[in-house]
Amino acid sequence: MLDRAARLALRGAGLVEPNPMVGAVIVRGGEVIGAGHHRFFGGPHAEAEALDDCRRRGHDPAGATMYVTLEPCDHHGKQPPCTGSIIASGISRVVFARRDPNPAASGGAARLFNAGLAVELCGESPLARGVGAPFTRRITAGLPWVIAKWAQTIDGRVATRTGESKWVSGERSRARVHRLRARVDAVITGIGTVLADDPMLTARGVRRVRRPAARVICDSDLDLPLDAAVVRTAREVPTIVACVRELASADLTASKRRALSAAGVEVIGVPEAGRGVDLRAVLGALAGRGASVVMVEAGPGLVGSFLDSDLIDEAVVYLAPLMLGDEMARSVAAGRVAPTLASARAMSLWRVKPLGGDVELTYRRPDPPDVPLGLV
Repeated sequence: MLDRAARLALRGAGLVEPNPMVGAVIVRGGEVIGAGHHRFFGGPHAEAEALDDCRRRGHDPAGATMYVTLEPCDHHGKQPPCTGSIIASGISRVVFARRDPNPAASGGAARLFNAGLAVELCGESPLARGVGAPFTRRITAGLPWVIAKWAQTIDGRVATRTGESKWVSGERSRARVHRLRARVDAVITGIGTVLADDPMLTARGVRRVRRPAARVICDSDLDLPLDAAVVRTAREVPTIVACVRELASADLTASKRRALSAAGVEVIGVPEAGRGVDLRAVLGALAGRGASVVMVEAGPGLVGSFLDSDLIDEAVVYLAPLMLGDEMARSVAAGRVAPTLASARAMSLWRVKPLGGDVELTYRRPDPPDVPLGLV
């Protein structure tokens, strides 16, 4: 039942942030008598939606079990506490997949338990725990959840030795990428990708877009051409260039910065780190602007830097039924993180979705279990 609640929760992706995606189902005797999810930021929470759905179906929730992906909240915000509605409904048991990491909203399990309900923290549904992972990351680490996306051949290549990559993946995979862009707060790329491909990095052909994702270009030396597509459309789509801090205020770049600003591009300065800008500082700046989930669409250099910095929370890989068989063809990441298998970044397979001839594989960083509730 937690898996079912999780699938409902995912319907809120890109619509509820910075709130968490949450889904809930109400069950009696093995029958689902109510279901709901958090639909939009500021709207009713999943638990309230499920209770309303239960009553619309003509059922009384008293004595039933509620399965919910996140610990019910116990605070007044844009909506009243979910705990109060659950207690008043007569629900007798609540099972949830993840504790609420927000100190301002947590404590719901204890309140339900003290009101006489059976309360259970169940971590046995990776899908249900997974839908709350981005929210937990933002609350606990102060950084947005980072998705790295790429398409590759069976033998692990993203482009030929000459850089040809259009198209490794099929039409259905590319359509999925547009849906992903519509659900994140920012799309991050490097200046190399802008110079090579002149991408738009927008969500096209997607009906439900709450707001366009900001486009963020990591450009240490402020080399972004004024005629690049991301600059020409910066008035329609928020566009940010992250350069090293010294260039963001240097006289040498003053005219370039004025020209970019006149086009609608925001220039931010961050510390230098390794081979480019400090990516953690870039993410921190985006978090300060309210970003909860960002996606990296970049070449091997920037992907490798994110990997070196251990900043990739999720990898969405489009595996195409192609083999190049060329040792000089380009690979996904040009990082330096793992000279041995023992030092490799471990990821867990979270979801598999066939897309015609391609397969979408979603991996996530391992999710540590919650601390037991300790309710006595």
